Amino acid sequence: MRRRLFGSVRSRATLGATLVVAVALLAAGTAVLLSLRSNLVGEAGTQAERSAREVAADLAAGTAYDQLSLDDDQPVQVVDADGRLVAASEKLERISGTGTDAVRPQTPGRSPVAGDDDDDDDADDQSLEPGEIGRNAKFHDGSATIEGETADYRFAEVPVEVPGKGALTVYAGAPLSAEQSAVNTALTVMLIGFPLLLGVVAGVTWLVTRRALRPVEGIRGEMAAITASEDLARRVPVPDTHDEVARLARTTNETLAALEASVERQRRFVADASHELRSPIASLRTQLEVAAAHPELLDLDGAVADTVRLQHLAADLLLLARLDAGEGPAGTRVDLAALAREEAAGRAGVTVEAADAVEVAGSRGQLGRVLANLLDNAQRHAGSAVTVAVRRDGERAVVEVADDGDGVPEADRERIFERFVRLDAARSRDDGGAGLGLAIARDVAVRHGGTLTVRDAPAGGALFALRLPLA
Repeated sequence: MRRRLFGSVRSRATLGATLVVAVALLAAGTAVLLSLRSNLVGEAGTQAERSAREVAADLAAGTAYDQLSLDDDQPVQVVDADGRLVAASEKLERISGTGTDAVRPQTPGRSPVAGDDDDDDDADDQSLEPGEIGRNAKFHDGSATIEGETADYRFAEVPVEVPGKGALTVYAGAPLSAEQSAVNTALTVMLIGFPLLLGVVAGVTWLVTRRALRPVEGIRGEMAAITASEDLARRVPVPDTHDEVARLARTTNETLAALEASVERQRRFVADASHELRSPIASLRTQLEVAAAHPELLDLDGAVADTVRLQHLAADLLLLARLDAGEGPAGTRVDLAALAREEAAGRAGVTVEAADAVEVAGSRGQLGRVLANLLDNAQRHAGSAVTVAVRRDGERAVVEVADDGDGVPEADRERIFERFVRLDAARSRDDGGAGLGLAIARDVAVRHGGTLTVRDAPAGGALFALRLPLA
């Protein structure tokens, strides 16, 4: 169940978006809390320093300890150079985080409380003139109890040099309750708001991806129906958008159209091949049956001709099957000029024009078959002469086979390369063959990275041009 749930694109997109937003919210919330706390603690420190400097100013002015104006609502301590508490807020009951934890002033000559002289009062770090207040304050975090209420405070430590009293240190605290309250409130809001926001993000992402993927589900459903019905004429719906899904649908339809055309071509091929094979087999069977009944009537030449024709047709069909299966040409070097002379040898009325060797990479047998088919076709339609020209044209090798016959009508110049196609002037199976020669020639040319086209010859007949990459 878990694998099925997270196996969908919509589930993964929703989970991914939610996790990204959760990480972003966590980082932003942490930064906000830290910044808020830093600002509020800084404000508390400023307030504590202000209070400490007010007391230090009174001391520098010669105000007696018992005459100091100390805020009873805030913890204040005055400590001398020996670490003794010489003045403090009247309602102070307990304190920590300052130079001494004493809350009642000590009389001169009394030993300081144990542990109170740990710092030796960092006021000695600053060399002050009599009546001068230290410019730099130090800050500490601690707590204090005033009238039974304990709270956390930010303490400011300010040194002052008092004439006749020596170096004193003033500790004044400002409460951190505002900072704690603000941080707690912000944290509560985040703990409540973040899950709600994540829920909204997950819901919106789920709905948006569902809407975005709905056309994909339509394509999938239609493809499943096409697979079940084997009806390649059907097409998937194309959404009225210009996004990747629409392009996927159009590409799928193009693939289906190509597949439909391929299957239809294969069906026609099988039907035409069966029809073409049926005639020589039936003729050969008839002759053999007649010969069996009447040996004196055996047409041996006709039987041999039908057998040869059947053999050639079977070879053509086998070659087409190999080409359709994607059989690639061999990588040997073939001299088209020499190959043209070999194929033209012994053919009446055929001349070859080739001065230098023109080499290409490919299958010698298949290229020889192309030249033989082109020569057969040219001789079949020529009036008296066929010319083969082999030459170089840039990075291409060109073989042109021209005849002086009637030529090929422009409307039929692509159709003649289809399988089992014979034009009206060559419909006779005895004269026109099975209609596979030119189809084989073009397929082989394409497999070798070349082209095979036809146009009018200078002598008025047809000129077939084979172009292949040079080796």
